[in-house]
Amino acid sequence: MAVLAPLIALVYSVPRLSRWLARPYYLLSALLSVAFLLVRKLPPLCNSLPTQREDGNPCDFDWTPCGCLKPWIPDIREVEILMFLSAIVMMKNRRSMFLMTCKPPLYMGPEYIKYFSDKTIDEELERDKRVTWIVEFFANWSNDCQSFAPIYADLSLKYNCTGLNFGKVDVGRYTDVSTRYKVSTSPLTKQLPTLILFQGGKEVMRRPQIDKKGRAVSWTFSEENVIREFNLNELYQRAKKLSKAGDNTPEEQPAASTPTEVPDGESKKDK
Repeated sequence: MAVLAPLIALVYSVPRLSRWLARPYYLLSALLSVAFLLVRKLPPLCNSLPTQREDGNPCDFDWTPCGCLKPWIPDIREVEILMFLSAIVMMKNRRSMFLMTCKPPLYMGPEYIKYFSDKTIDEELERDKRVTWIVEFFANWSNDCQSFAPIYADLSLKYNCTGLNFGKVDVGRYTDVSTRYKVSTSPLTKQLPTLILFQGGKEVMRRPQIDKKGRAVSWTFSEENVIREFNLNELYQRAKKLSKAGDNTPEEQPAASTPTEVPDGESKKDK
């Protein structure tokens, strides 16, 4: 049973993993991973490459320095350089499946998200206390933020309404916002991206959570996790009821209202 459960989980995740790997930048990553080996080992291509090997074979790696008496002892040449670069890539991105990775492109698809600056975020959160905000704190240089961008955009298209809004703020650009809302931009803390739920202009919850050392608790930014943790279905239904109640309020007023009461009704509807 201990072996069967992981196999079932792997088979269940194959369709999602295949769609994830079929993206252009991951296909390009796989191509770059094998391009160097093909150029160095394929005779039609490697014959024209310069080499410092004693035997003059350009289609083999330089394992030893010239004049070395022990050819089985590796030198700091191509193989060790590749090992060093691979270690750096793996340390930078532990979830990487390839030796070389391409940075995911910026998401340019449809979305229903309001982008804040350091001067507008507080004003928008305090404008109407009845509106619930879900704000993503992100940075353009973060691979995790770019991977989460299409997921967050889909959520905004599905759940955005009058009483439930989605926003984003670039804490890599507005560093004072990160300090104000206690979102660290250090890659070591793994706090990017951070989702914060605001109700009545106040923070209610955030994901990922932060431990005592200031590091983010491991949390997967998937659509299912966001919907479940933030109760988006319940928030959406509640926001729809509030918006309907707000729309019905001006219609229930008496028809013989005085002219001074009309601007008040219109201002509430505009809000």
